[in-house]
Amino acid sequence: MDQPLGHHDEAARAEALMGAERMALRLLDAIEAAEFIRAGRTEREIELDIRTLAKEQFGIERDWHKRIVRAGINTLSVAADNPPIRMVEDDDIVFLDLGPVFEEWEADVGRSYAVGGDPSKHALCQELPRQFEKVKRHFDTSPGITGAELYAFACASAEEAGWKFGGKIAGHIVAEFPHARIPGVKQIHHVSPENPEPMRDLDTNGRVRHWILEIHLVSSDKAFGGFYERLLAGDMP
Repeated sequence: MDQPLGHHDEAARAEALMGAERMALRLLDAIEAAEFIRAGRTEREIELDIRTLAKEQFGIERDWHKRIVRAGINTLSVAADNPPIRMVEDDDIVFLDLGPVFEEWEADVGRSYAVGGDPSKHALCQELPRQFEKVKRHFDTSPGITGAELYAFACASAEEAGWKFGGKIAGHIVAEFPHARIPGVKQIHHVSPENPEPMRDLDTNGRVRHWILEIHLVSSDKAFGGFYERLLAGDMP
């Protein structure tokens, strides 16, 4: 195994990842300003517009995972699913899950949008970042917490707020591209019931693991869901 990096190297890695996230959040802001997400457009049309904007305005040439646009009933699906393409309808909900790579650094961000005036969908969009901050605070105050324990907390917190947790995982590591090639059992890189390891343990190369926290909430009647994700230890607004 490689020797652990020094403090200054780890600080530089953390800053690079937070810098990539800041750029990814600017990308989301640009997508919103362009008004791509509106009724009458398909998920595929929105995704293609995002690809073009990302390349032309931000120089993004690659993504570490597929660009995800989900609307309506498709917001119940997790990232690995490939549901039939839907058109955004009036009073719908839409979420984005983007994984752009900036130079060698991965970002992973997600936001949800209520199209129209449905109060339940607006309520979900408002609840998602609140749940993120609540789970983040629990992580910050629980030094030895495992991936399984944080996942259980996220599920319980969602239930307490009147929603169901819709994700099979509640996050994963992010790093230099491609983090998927980091050696080791993949489950220990996830916030999931299958990860009994402390999240603050170093990776197999002796480096700090940096985590993405995913909040996927679903309505109690399982009619729609919403999604929000960011760096677990990143800059908060």
